[in-house]
Amino acid sequence: MKPSPPPSPASRPLEAAQSALAAEHAAAYGYGVIGARTSPERANEAREAYGSHLARRDSLARTVRALGGAPRAAEAAYTLPYEVRGPADAERLAAEIEERVAGAYSDLVRAAEGPLRREAADALSAAAVRAARWRGGGVAFPGLAERADRAQTS
Repeated sequence: MKPSPPPSPASRPLEAAQSALAAEHAAAYGYGVIGARTSPERANEAREAYGSHLARRDSLARTVRALGGAPRAAEAAYTLPYEVRGPADAERLAAEIEERVAGAYSDLVRAAEGPLRREAADALSAAAVRAARWRGGGVAFPGLAERADRAQTS
């Protein structure tokens, strides 16, 4: 069996945009759970994040179409990494979701150019800020888990 050829440079932005779109679909689903379990003091923050992810999802769907692709549809449901029983679990899940979204946008920043790259960088920054708020602190390299892990152990 021949290995599949590496993606062409022209298809990398589309693939990265599709991955970011999938991350936004999962984030919107996750914030539905977070909104139901978060503390009343953080409910507005969860609603705002949910709205931001919906807006980015819609924008990415338009981007995918502009790049010549068909936007990935959302799954009917997503498997959460653990059971969300209360506010502490909801906050931890929110931070994890934002870290995953930041990772997807980090890939899009690397793959894209021009205005799409700027939009991806803005989305990466917004996800990193939300992750830091939910977690109570930031990481050295948001969206780059392998570098963040090394920075924490150095």
